[in-house]
Parts: sequence; C-alpha cells; structure tokens
Amino acid sequence: MERFGHSGDARQPVVLTIPGLNNSGPGHWQTLWEETRGDCERVDLGSWASPNRNSWVTRLDAAIRAADGPIVLAAHSLGCLAVAWWGALQSQAYGWPVTGALLVAPPDCDRMETPETIGGFGPTPRAQLPFPSIVVASRNDPYIFFERAHSIGKNWGSSFVDAGYCGHINAESGLGEWRFGQALLEKLIDNAHEQASAMRQLRPAIPLAHQERRWAALQVNG
Repeated sequence: MERFGHSGDARQPVVLTIPGLNNSGPGHWQTLWEETRGDCERVDLGSWASPNRNSWVTRLDAAIRAADGPIVLAAHSLGCLAVAWWGALQSQAYGWPVTGALLVAPPDCDRMETPETIGGFGPTPRAQLPFPSIVVASRNDPYIFFERAHSIGKNWGSSFVDAGYCGHINAESGLGEWRFGQALLEKLIDNAHEQASAMRQLRPAIPLAHQERRWAALQVNG
C-alpha cells in the first residue's frame, strides 16, 4: 500500500463524527453534517446511555483503522474525551492517519459533581494530541467552565476558539448545520491536503514497501 501523499493518491479526507453521551439526535449539527456534506460518517461507539471509556476508545480505534485514507475527527462533548484518550493511548505518527480533529464542547470530567455516567472518562488526559486540533468552547456551557475548556485545549496542544454563548453547542443551541463549525472543519481538511502536497514535494512516488527496503539498506550500509 502506498502512503497518503504520493503523486497518484487521489484519496479525500473522511470525516468521522463522534457524538457524546446519548448520541446525537436529528437536530444536532453532527447529524445534519452527515446528511448534507457527503464526507461524514458516524462512529458507532455503542452503549450511548452508559458509556465506558475503554469500550469507546476501542470502537473509535477500529473505525480509524477501517477508514481508507486520511481522517479528520469531528467530536462533540464526551466524544472529545474518547478522542483524547485514543490519542494518549495510541502511538500514531504525528498527523497520520488522523490528520486533524475538531473537538467541540468537551465536558469537565474532573469536577467532584461530575455525573457518574461520564466520570469514568476522567481524569482528563493532559498529553498533547498527535495531530492538529481545534477546541471549540461556549461561554455558558453547563458542563464545563470556559477557562477550564481553555486549559484543556492548551494541554492538548489545540487551537482554541471562543464560540460565544451557545450553551453546550448541541441541538438545543439552535445552530442548524452550524456553518461556523463547518468553516473550522474545512480548515482541518485543507491542512490535510497541504500535508499531502508537502509529502509529494519531499519524496518521490514510490511504494511504501520499496521505501522501507531502501531505508533498511541505508541503515545496514550506514
């Protein structure tokens, strides 16, 4: 198999949407993106009403491994914690196969009053994510203080975006297809294309197996 970015690679980034607790319903921006964009696929994490961290991370890992080509993650709420745990537990090279992540309204799983249903996702990972990411937070999110969201984003190495007063940035926020969020997503998709372009300029279009043989030979001869 040839790596993303070789001269003949026409694969487009796939967007994996990752809902939070109780899944995302008909009016949620994730659902609307899946219905209208054509590049979005939902990850079925299972046990939506009683999430388990290890199970969710395992299912997310399976979805990432099954995708063909570059991946951009679009997570909401507890789905952001699943992404953060996946990034902390996996050892992907920076920017591949996940080339970026939009992390919207992560909840604070570390507070004493955190509901038991999501408390198992704490403590919140502090490791920097192995891909470019954008954390989007609302100033009146009932599940996290704005300053705490900013601190989490800093730990993850994410760009931080102030969404204003949008509640939990969900269906109840009345965002519809959430054009602002789609613009942020497009930035991550554009970055994936720029990454591919840079890779094409840095190395010739040769199969991965050939590259690995050459690298092994150089190590032996060196």
